[in-house]
Amino acid sequence: MAEPEDARRYLPSRGGIPAHRRAAADCRGCLLYEDATQTVFGAGDASARLMLVGEEPGDQEDREGEPFVGPAGRLLRRAADEADLDMDRAYVTNAVKHFKFRRTGPGKRRIHKAPSLGEMTACRPWLEAELRIVEPEVVVALGATAAKSLLGHGFRVTRHRGDALTLPEPVPATVVATLHPSAVLRADDREEAFSGLVADLKAAARALQQA
Repeated sequence: MAEPEDARRYLPSRGGIPAHRRAAADCRGCLLYEDATQTVFGAGDASARLMLVGEEPGDQEDREGEPFVGPAGRLLRRAADEADLDMDRAYVTNAVKHFKFRRTGPGKRRIHKAPSLGEMTACRPWLEAELRIVEPEVVVALGATAAKSLLGHGFRVTRHRGDALTLPEPVPATVVATLHPSAVLRADDREEAFSGLVADLKAAARALQQA
């Protein structure tokens, strides 16, 4: 079966976040839907000034149907609290809406796999729709996949993390890129990695104050 071009034909012609979430539940814009439990659409304040964009749902998010409810999400909330960012007033989503994984080990656990360029491109219409509806003033790109989806495939988080950058499209916003909270959980020096994440989120908080 040939992989469809992207998700555009599944987007509703009108409506806000609830209408788009319902439509995304039936998205077949890439082949990740075949193995995932469900589409995991964005959640939170649909008129938020702050949007946080991750890579893709994890195992727990795939099962529950909500973004950032697993260990990485809990760590992100703790880091946001230290940076004086109110997650309850933010909108959170992922660049890719289905969980991509491989099974390994005796229990055949589902282990995250990074989405391909084609999968990122196929899912981008959903992210663009969320940006247009929410119209955030500041966007935090959590990890390389999110940053590349927002700022182009040549973007490198390691070169520009914590910088206040301009989102080229589809809405005017400031973008601050940082590492994904799951990278903190995998880091050899978790305390140092966590401090770096907090510092980048503080940069986003400053950008929000200046917006």
